[in-house]
Amino acid sequence: MTASASSPIEVRVCHTLEECEACVAMEKRVWETADIEVVPSALIRVAAETGGQVLGAFVAGRMIGFTFAVVGCRGAGAQLVTFLHSHMTAVLPEYQNRGVGRRLKLFQREEALARGIRLIEWTFDPFELRNAYFNVTRLGAVMRRYLPNHYGITTSPLHSGIPTDRLVAEWHLDSERVRAAVAGEALPPAGVEAARVRLPSDIGKIKKSDPARAVRIQDAMRKEFQRLFAAGYAVTGVDAAAGETRYVLEPWS
Repeated sequence: MTASASSPIEVRVCHTLEECEACVAMEKRVWETADIEVVPSALIRVAAETGGQVLGAFVAGRMIGFTFAVVGCRGAGAQLVTFLHSHMTAVLPEYQNRGVGRRLKLFQREEALARGIRLIEWTFDPFELRNAYFNVTRLGAVMRRYLPNHYGITTSPLHSGIPTDRLVAEWHLDSERVRAAVAGEALPPAGVEAARVRLPSDIGKIKKSDPARAVRIQDAMRKEFQRLFAAGYAVTGVDAAAGETRYVLEPWS
């Protein structure tokens, strides 16, 4: 069956080995990574059967996007928190910028809440500014942790051979902030105590054309995030002006 631009998109839970293998094929295409760095289909299927999530977006029976999450826990005893760590979300290039990623994330939220799970976390590259805006403004996630070179130097050309620094997104699924964001409502403006971490809006181009400069920018960014997070701040906004994009951070309890 051939899909057209007007074909409806179906988002659903995946379980079969064939669906997990389709996720692997998409990993290779989207991230262009070496086989040694690809999450294998067997592990994806284990996650699907042990409380994680494997969610697919389909057009005419063909997978065009997926989200893969594993179960996580933090703390102990009465302080034990169970959550989902969303390890990857991918959409085929020809279907990007068409709302598929948002539909996957909203379905992920609904599926988790139906099971009583209130928190989903994931990591993302702070240089990916459109992704940052989506996570913070469109989904209502906040960030309070910074992971230097979290995955090491990878073979993916998308990483340009520089350290894989990551911010950790916290998606508190039933919070007032998240409910407002997923409903399309504007989030509260930053208060007077807000701080900002500034990046060139063309950092994606810099990463590809001048990796050495990108590493210098990354070093400065890392120090600022670590300093502000240690002081109790969290990322609550992303805005842009005059050729720069700014992460907005506010005190967080």
